[in-house]
Amino acid sequence: MPQAYNPIIVALDVDSAERAIGLADRVSASVGAVKVGSQLFTAAGPDVVRRLVERGHRVFLDLKYHDIPNTVAGAVAEAARLGAWMIDVHAAGGEAMMRTARDAAVKAASVAGRPAPLVIAVTVLTSLDQAALVSIGVGRPVLHQVEALARLARQAGLDGVVASPLEVARLRRICGPAFTLVTPGIRAESPTEGHRDDQARTLSAPATLAAGASYLVVGRPIVAAPDPGAAARAMAASLGIECGAPSGAAG
Repeated sequence: MPQAYNPIIVALDVDSAERAIGLADRVSASVGAVKVGSQLFTAAGPDVVRRLVERGHRVFLDLKYHDIPNTVAGAVAEAARLGAWMIDVHAAGGEAMMRTARDAAVKAASVAGRPAPLVIAVTVLTSLDQAALVSIGVGRPVLHQVEALARLARQAGLDGVVASPLEVARLRRICGPAFTLVTPGIRAESPTEGHRDDQARTLSAPATLAAGASYLVVGRPIVAAPDPGAAARAMAASLGIECGAPSGAAG
């Protein structure tokens, strides 16, 4: 993995550990981290996280924990012991849940002799628009809901939040330069009306980074490309990032 700052996180949304590791190795020279989400974790289990970490990949474990504080603390502690670099919880779980999660991550990492992972909170899923929020009983505008949850996460001592590209500039002004802002659903180009798939609130990679994002989570534009390595290099080039050689680790 490159040592210099690289904001691209590739979502390994595939159905086996072998596919995920092969993909991670092919894009390693052009990205800063990989993401293990619900599909891969359900298919391959926690061992895929260990294997990726052992091969030198930084892993964002994107399981969006949302439960009572004690249950979430236990899950986050296990994630920290696996070596995850970043872990997320749902901000809607409340301040006590988030604070407990952060404390558990720090303690577990310390006992394991690892650096403490970043613990961030999901605000409003990027698949939701205003109508969808209203349908689940949230009457205030999307931006206001995102802002409120981001403030709560910061108050709970978390490292940052997950939010859409459309909210990044506002959150950067509110939360300051050190707060980590992770933006999922990034596309190679800004979507046009009628071509947004299941991402209701998204932008292109350069536009999102310019708005103040810390990290960009990219899935289909790289994973579904005929040549994922070339797609990752192209996205890195669009952001002015110089790429090294792929990891090519044997395994």
